[in-house]
Amino acid sequence: MCPAMRAALLIQRWYRQYVARLEMRRRCTWNIFQSIEYSGQQDHIKLYNFFGYLMDHFTSASSQRNLVSQMFSESDLFQDEEWERHFCYKNIEVPDVYSGPHLSFPLTISNVTELVEAFKNKQKLHARYVLQLLGKTWTLLRLMPNISHVCTCKHREITICGDLHGHLEDLLLVFYKNGFPSAETPYVFNGDFVDRGKESMEVLLVLFAFLLLYPHDVHLNRGNHEDHIVNLRYGFTKEVLGKYQVHGKMILKLLQKIFSCLPLATVIDQKVLILHGGISDKTDLSLIGRLDRHRFVSALRPLKRREGPYGEDEDLSSCRRRVQSLTHSGPLRPRQELQRHSVHSGRSVDEELRERRRQAQSEVLETDTEEWKQIVDVLWSDPMTQNGCVPNEVRGGGCYWGPDVTQEVLERHKLELLIRSHECKQEGYEFCHSGRVLTIFSASNYYDVGSNRGAYIRLGPDLVPHFKRFQASRSTRELTLRQRVGRTERSALQALRMQLFAHKSALIREFQEYDPQCTGLIPLELWAVAVEKVLRLSVPWRVLRAQLVTSSTRDGALNYLDWFNQLSVVQPNTEIANTSLLETLYKHHSNLESIFRMIDTDHSGLISFEEFHQTWKLLSSHLQTDISDKAIADMAESIDFNKDGSIDINEFMEAFRLVELSQGERE
Repeated sequence: MCPAMRAALLIQRWYRQYVARLEMRRRCTWNIFQSIEYSGQQDHIKLYNFFGYLMDHFTSASSQRNLVSQMFSESDLFQDEEWERHFCYKNIEVPDVYSGPHLSFPLTISNVTELVEAFKNKQKLHARYVLQLLGKTWTLLRLMPNISHVCTCKHREITICGDLHGHLEDLLLVFYKNGFPSAETPYVFNGDFVDRGKESMEVLLVLFAFLLLYPHDVHLNRGNHEDHIVNLRYGFTKEVLGKYQVHGKMILKLLQKIFSCLPLATVIDQKVLILHGGISDKTDLSLIGRLDRHRFVSALRPLKRREGPYGEDEDLSSCRRRVQSLTHSGPLRPRQELQRHSVHSGRSVDEELRERRRQAQSEVLETDTEEWKQIVDVLWSDPMTQNGCVPNEVRGGGCYWGPDVTQEVLERHKLELLIRSHECKQEGYEFCHSGRVLTIFSASNYYDVGSNRGAYIRLGPDLVPHFKRFQASRSTRELTLRQRVGRTERSALQALRMQLFAHKSALIREFQEYDPQCTGLIPLELWAVAVEKVLRLSVPWRVLRAQLVTSSTRDGALNYLDWFNQLSVVQPNTEIANTSLLETLYKHHSNLESIFRMIDTDHSGLISFEEFHQTWKLLSSHLQTDISDKAIADMAESIDFNKDGSIDINEFMEAFRLVELSQGERE
């Protein structure tokens, strides 16, 4: 073999190894981001389940139950016919100095293009037009079926987009590449329009505007983030209140109704099923098609029963007729017939009515639970490689389903392909289950700049999906593969360091189990074992050890106290003597912020000392830890910066945000 050929082969081999190493680093980084994300979702669902437990088991006189009842009160979710009075936009004046878009209804294409252009230039739509647009959207959505049916034709392809998560730049890039929605260019947007990104409101308003303009050609499916309880944690509630301080609460309440009215699935040509999360072995499209989706304002737990003025359940009585019509073949019998029946049965009319009410409530409860499980599976589930169907304990909701479940459900409903979203994919899409399940994700740079591409699908009459990938950030497109991987890797490692810092006390206790002589040292190989046991993240700790443990080692042992001191995070500058309280605060800051925003029912951004105290008591009950009243009172005093007896939620969370030290500061 000539020297030139040998050199070429060596270069080729080196390049393949180089690319393989980069790909391994990229997958490891991806695993870190995804594990932390799913852990946060699991925490949020556990917290909400804890509140549900309080509502179900604490007495009505309990202060904790009263607080939770206040947090989850739906008394201001008005009946349909009352919305005009409570969400009226007509009395809101648009000042002369307002320079944003002016909308007129019914919308025209020029209205909508003006709106898109305004958002592109970072302008804000006035609250009057926001409420008017949302009201029209709600009126339209509540008339739509649970499952939308769409047909292709010879000269028309349907475009399918996955999660957008408030990434307006991605949505506008899709429109630039693919064209605005129209009769010739229909779209299906598959949920998760909001949260995480900074322009969720703009994304919603653009989608709703096109829906009003082309109601037969724009189809919106509900995602698991179209849920006001999820929005409390992942940013959408805060975004709306920040952009619309005066009318934010009204906008959020109307959006709760809109989210519950979004269809749950779309079917193309009776062959392709599109839904946000997935399916389970119990998925029944006929049941999904006829359930009353509007009642499920949040999908995080089954409907709660409320006692009405006559001792009967209001939620049950409101849907009793519908459920009886589904569970009984014949019509409901009138009171006269009940009277005749009671003579033969030996019971009075009132006794007969009570018995029928009891039976109806039992039927409704069973049906409600079954319907709720169908919705949760649709919104929260993920596919897995092995056969079967198991609870999705990684996310905390929905299930993992296997190829056998896909085959059974698709064959039972005479379908060929399932398109879903819900999971970020590095290339924007991914097939599984022998090509019968396709995941599409349309928010590029989801975890960090350069972390992933976005994609959308074009589907013609042949029902063969064609993918279009994109990267919204121009700076990312100019980076090499090595630069992109290095950038996201640094961000992922920093996120892991912050997780390690948040679990400092638990990790030290675990390290001490391997250090019975109290030397302050543990073998390096046991470091990964201890960290894995405490954090419970699906992360390859042994592979990452060299990047996370860069010093404080001697003779194959780690000085774990020195190592903690050298983590690239600093404690907040707010002075709190109770270090365990400080650690608890940071470790559970997302849960704490969620509770704060739930308690702040008037969305003022302020909570009282008493509410602050009750918040900590709730959190300590949830975590099964003991936090003294004095420690809570001292912390409240220290962060009441202007000494007005109330605490600003945003300032509080910012004061305790851990930040990365610069390299110079570390040295």
